[in-house]
Amino acid sequence: GNFMSLELQGDIELVQSQKNGRFYATTRKCFISSTFDEPTATSFIGKELPGEITRVECDPYDYTIQDTGEVISLAHSYTYKPADYKAETKRMVEQMA
Repeated sequence: GNFMSLELQGDIELVQSQKNGRFYATTRKCFISSTFDEPTATSFIGKELPGEITRVECDPYDYTIQDTGEVISLAHSYTYKPADYKAETKRMVEQMA
């Protein structure tokens, strides 16, 4: 079958530049796979999923800032965690103890 990648985007947040100390507005984004066809995926534009987009460490990679062309090195990416993920993980840890 076909798979459609969905781009998830979080709320606006302010981040301070390590280079010049100024703040800029950004959003966290990540992609998740789905089994939706394009019309179904398109119907979800603007919808909200309960959960959060969290930062995860990864191997360093170069990233080009589109507005300036500056290439920076990053060692993190973002992933989606469903709302009940924390509760489920906590329950599993408690059962193991």
